[in-house]
Amino acid sequence: MARYTGPTTKKARSFGDPIFGFDKSFERRKYPPGQHGQTRKKKQASNYSLQLTEKQKAKYTYGVLERQFRKTFVSATRRHGVTGEVLLQLLEARLDNTVYRLGIAPTRRGARQLVGHRHVTVNGKVVNIPSYSLKPGDVVSVRGKSRSLEIVTIQVGAKTNNIRQFGWLEWNPDKMQGVFLAYPQRDQIPERINEQLIVELYSK
Repeated sequence: MARYTGPTTKKARSFGDPIFGFDKSFERRKYPPGQHGQTRKKKQASNYSLQLTEKQKAKYTYGVLERQFRKTFVSATRRHGVTGEVLLQLLEARLDNTVYRLGIAPTRRGARQLVGHRHVTVNGKVVNIPSYSLKPGDVVSVRGKSRSLEIVTIQVGAKTNNIRQFGWLEWNPDKMQGVFLAYPQRDQIPERINEQLIVELYSK
């Protein structure tokens, strides 16, 4: 399936938020891309424009295309709870996102590649589907043969020295495995996404 492979800094600047992670280039130029980025006058955006922009921002953040994103939204509407919050919970429960959150890969793109190349297991079985939805209690591990990969050892070593803790995940550096403990609460998810605007867009 196709994925966005264009310049990440340019896309982040268009949203005004480093959606792909810390970016030195973004920090230097936080204005919109294009030759008129700094001088362009801001127009009053319509409600539809704001809603669409927020949906696009969420899609690019999690690396999900339109059809899959809509399916995730429909799934969120069928569950108990606030639809917008449940939507983000389902996106956070994706295998590629969890591999990224655990610190096994430096980016979601990198995590998707590791999963696709069969370097990751769930509950002891190899899973090569990035969109695989985890459930509380699932154990995510680096496959035995893949633990010596340079990209994995460097990233896991960096995580051990600078641990990024997320309350819904548990990480064991010695075993190179993590546990998806529970679906995160909204205030635990660091992404700056206004999910209510997405709900309003799809509710039209």
